[in-house]
Amino acid sequence: MKISMVSEHASPLAAIGGEDAGGQNVHVAELSAALVRRGHSVTVFTRRDSARLHWEQMLSNGVCLVNVDAGPPREIVKDKILPFIPEFGDHLADYWAENVPDVVHGHFWMSGVACIEGVAKLQDRGFQPPAVAETFHALGIVKRRHQGVADTSPPEREFLEPWVARSVDRVIATCPDEAFELRALGVGRKRISIAPCGVDTQVFRPDGPVRERGHRFRIATIGRLVPRKGVDTVIEALGRLAASGRTDIELLVVGGSLTKDHVASDPEVRRLRDLADSLGVSRQVIFTGQVPRDEMPALTRSLDAAVCCPWYEPFGIVPLEAMASGVPTIVAAVGGLAETTVDGVTGLHVPPKDPAALAEAICTLADDPQLRSRFGEAGVERARARYTWDRIAGDTEHIYRAMRDHWEQPEPEVARSRRRLRRVEEGS
Repeated sequence: MKISMVSEHASPLAAIGGEDAGGQNVHVAELSAALVRRGHSVTVFTRRDSARLHWEQMLSNGVCLVNVDAGPPREIVKDKILPFIPEFGDHLADYWAENVPDVVHGHFWMSGVACIEGVAKLQDRGFQPPAVAETFHALGIVKRRHQGVADTSPPEREFLEPWVARSVDRVIATCPDEAFELRALGVGRKRISIAPCGVDTQVFRPDGPVRERGHRFRIATIGRLVPRKGVDTVIEALGRLAASGRTDIELLVVGGSLTKDHVASDPEVRRLRDLADSLGVSRQVIFTGQVPRDEMPALTRSLDAAVCCPWYEPFGIVPLEAMASGVPTIVAAVGGLAETTVDGVTGLHVPPKDPAALAEAICTLADDPQLRSRFGEAGVERARARYTWDRIAGDTEHIYRAMRDHWEQPEPEVARSRRRLRRVEEGS
């Protein structure tokens, strides 16, 4: 099959841990590469965010990357990209007119808008439209529920995201919890499939180089530094442990918008550092900044436990990478995290925003090396049995083929929402 992956803000080349770079970048990159290994032709379309980037390039894994001109060729935070999405969709249609794909797969809601726009224009030119799939990676309705007025999404997301969900041929959710949310948006059950995220078990494995470390019990949070990721909950848990005399634990905070040399100027780092100072644990909290992707396996293997305690999380790749590396996990029992980490088998579940429960879980692992070993071994087995990218690619391929065999026209709401989108463009 000829497959077009559309990921408007999350390039497979981006450094992980930046403001808008995280699990989606990994998902798009790894799924695309695995589909190529299965014999498919895959092209990833992302917005060109630097004048130095070429329009089209072939990556070493066989994936073709197209950097689409939509808006100025510079970095723009994803919540400011919507005005450029109509232009993005126009360029998609032009590209597809010369090489019509069999399947288009959008990642994130704005990519879904661009996909529908591009396919509609293609159809207007007389081409047989490809089937369209969509993976949201996060839903605005859930984001607003947890973040309230702190949600920086454009207001148009409130009507455009449900439109995308109801208009594409298939929504590929990453966990049952997300599928439940999609049903509440009015998406028919037959239009929802589930394919989780994956992990490269050849890269993330128990054996291999290990990052240098000291003698303290080492935990880490890994990913973008935004409040909803709950890093402050982990620091508060350390504060509770320190107050009880437990100071033999260190926390690596991996990620953020900057490298280690400039990490002090990151506003979220300053907030978290002030919190650590106020709780007397500043010497136990180490901010690494962004870590290159090729250094992450060695860092992960250096951990005694990986901690992932966000307010909400559609899936979460970090616990998978820890499990594949033989590292036990402590996760908030939300979204996909509750699916990947099996409580009492590969790690421990805690409620979100509960530093007391998290402190207890950290102590449980710190005081029981045999339990950590059992969790680690079970995590490796689970990651290799269920979450390899090759298996996820196989599941996704099956969904693509089912879509093509049962293609349906988008709902009538499409034309109405296309007019709304044009008004967004005209008002930019």
